[in-house]
Amino acid sequence: MNRRPTLLAALALTATAALTLSACGSDDDSPAKDKDAIAGADTGGKKSASPATSAPASDDRPKIELPSDLSYTFDWPKTGDKEKDAVLADSEQSIKAVDMAIVNQDPLDKAYLYYYEGEAAAGTEEFIKAYVEAKARVTGAYSYYDADVQVSGQDAASLVYCEDQSKAFDMYLKDKKVNKTPVTKNSYVLYSTKLRKNEKGVWAVTKLLSQRGSDKCQR
Repeated sequence: MNRRPTLLAALALTATAALTLSACGSDDDSPAKDKDAIAGADTGGKKSASPATSAPASDDRPKIELPSDLSYTFDWPKTGDKEKDAVLADSEQSIKAVDMAIVNQDPLDKAYLYYYEGEAAAGTEEFIKAYVEAKARVTGAYSYYDADVQVSGQDAASLVYCEDQSKAFDMYLKDKKVNKTPVTKNSYVLYSTKLRKNEKGVWAVTKLLSQRGSDKCQR
């Protein structure tokens, strides 16, 4: 897959926090979002459609505000387990927080730093920087599904899930041009994350890996 060299150079990522850029699996030069080695299609099941406008403002959690052209569907129903459901809820906000940083063109946006720590935070910062350098942001609809969450002890968890990027694209800020790309196998991404429950009681992402074009996530 051909990608813009300057963007790849900006993404010097570790094996434990890998984020790369591609255009929904296409071979063009756009900086479309692919949180690799870090939508909007019907899921056919129970949905939790988020309008991309706000996030819980309880305690000191940052408010997530995104433009109306971004939308999210999280098809990962509650498990009934308090900690597992907290992992899922915080993970939803962490995903949106990264997009808010891209929209704000701010690699040090406080909202995503609230949900990412260590190597995952460093990799995410480089990912956002690439969008800033390209003067672009994300637009469209994202869908998340097939979540598998596990909690170990009091402060360790893992979350594996799929992302559908088939209706998500890049938009260049200067002329508002949307780079619409064809749907391919690589439009579907499998993510594996490690999380830690920090002193604030937030399930923060510490490691992030992904596999673009995973057979598990094909729809």
